[in-house]
Amino acid sequence: MLHDHQLLSQIVVHGFLLWASMGFLIPVGILAIRLSNLEEHGRKRKIMFFIHAVTQVVSVILVTAGAVLSIKNFSNAFDNTHRRLGVALYGLVFLQALSGLLRPKRGDKRRTIWFFAHWILGSTVSLLGIINVYTGLHAYKKITSRSITPWVIFYTAEIVCIGFLYLFQEKWEYIHKQGVIRGNEPMTIQPTDKESC
Repeated sequence: MLHDHQLLSQIVVHGFLLWASMGFLIPVGILAIRLSNLEEHGRKRKIMFFIHAVTQVVSVILVTAGAVLSIKNFSNAFDNTHRRLGVALYGLVFLQALSGLLRPKRGDKRRTIWFFAHWILGSTVSLLGIINVYTGLHAYKKITSRSITPWVIFYTAEIVCIGFLYLFQEKWEYIHKQGVIRGNEPMTIQPTDKESC
């Protein structure tokens, strides 16, 4: 059991930083960019992209702070899953951020490949980050002998809500259209060339 209060508080700060980054901001950023893909209006799309970019930049800053805290104050023997996965995630987070900065413009031939790679890498970082929050909670329990049950319940509920929103986004337009009878959709009349003169 850990009795060093300063080390214990550093572990808690490390856990909070990485939960905020990996367990909250990265998934929220993913939800925001998915929402931008559903938007037809340029302004709303830009706002959602901005939210995505800001949450991911803040996430990288928090990951860096958590990693520096870990390297400076904790044992750097990579003898458990949490530590090994954390180091791998740190590299993947920076690779993902770099790929976001190197995004080709729409219409560029490389955009499709970039999009697929950025999507796969982002999904991988998010999934592994979520897993590593759980492994961190179990590492905390192991060194402190304190119960993590409330934190596991809270985090699981959060992830279930985020997962529900992720899946719900996919079907929102379909659900919305269920109340519309085909042929009764509102019509928009576009002026012809002759009418616009």
